Amino acid sequence: MLSRVANAVYWMNRYIERAENYARFIDVNYNLSLEMPPSLPEQWKPLVVTTGDWPLFEAIHGKANRNNVILFLGFEKENPSSIYNCISNARENARSIRPEITKEVWEQINAMYYMVKDAEQKKLWQRKDPRPFFNDVKRGCQLLYGMFDCILARNNSWHFGNIGKLIERADKTSRILDVKYHMLQPDTKEHGFPLELIQSVALLKSASAYDMYRKKYGRLSIDNIAQFLIFDKDFPRAMLRCLMIAEISLNIVSQGRPGTHTTSAKQLGLLKSQLEYADVTDINPDGMHAYLDNFQNTLNAISNTIFEDYFSISAVHLRTQEGHFSQ
Repeated sequence: MLSRVANAVYWMNRYIERAENYARFIDVNYNLSLEMPPSLPEQWKPLVVTTGDWPLFEAIHGKANRNNVILFLGFEKENPSSIYNCISNARENARSIRPEITKEVWEQINAMYYMVKDAEQKKLWQRKDPRPFFNDVKRGCQLLYGMFDCILARNNSWHFGNIGKLIERADKTSRILDVKYHMLQPDTKEHGFPLELIQSVALLKSASAYDMYRKKYGRLSIDNIAQFLIFDKDFPRAMLRCLMIAEISLNIVSQGRPGTHTTSAKQLGLLKSQLEYADVTDINPDGMHAYLDNFQNTLNAISNTIFEDYFSISAVHLRTQEGHFSQ
């Protein structure tokens, strides 16, 4: 397949996954803000910190309040990762590879684009309750996931998209855990058990993990939550699970022959192994931030290596010689 097609499919899926995550983060945080004691400051700054875009937000808006954060994460055209830009970029990538996707997939992405565009023009972030819009974004993205699974052939195009989705998903799970984890440590529980409970539930719901966690562990515990979101091998949004499935797709597109794995496949396999043979007791609670930060940096490096292996001009030339790609 063409290198540019692989790149477009990869990023189309990353943008869709990012938009769905942002919509979920905002929805959960909005509900959390309604449940928090009135004496506590609003919990909107951690939401921006979760995305890694705080410096850009501070430069544009300064103060983190509800309207500014919803505008920035949902509709800000100067924020490359806003829901508006993610859906717009996903649509542009889809438009460039129409022969590789089905009519149903294109129509759904196009419909989401016009839905988000209409919400931006109506300044939806100023409404009293914008949650119905973010629920529509989540449902729209999840409908696309269903289409990808049910009607697309499991060829290289599908696998590149799957890799992009799972790398984005693992990154976002690590970020929401990174930001929320310190709020639940014993020395920060200044307001007692009810606040701890609310924050724990919000953390799990931010990863769509609440029901599955309760089925497995029952009682809410920060150590069990970290174990579940990092090391669980069955939950689809757990960091390890994302890497396990992404590795399968990456090995397939690299042909999976012994001794022929690409650099990116080796790096991903190494990171997966580091999680696969560990658990939460191997992480010092005081070192959780460093652990998750290292995970995010390594994942970014793997994404860059995937570009070098498959999407760059040098990769196109090499793969053409090997018979894997053409231009």
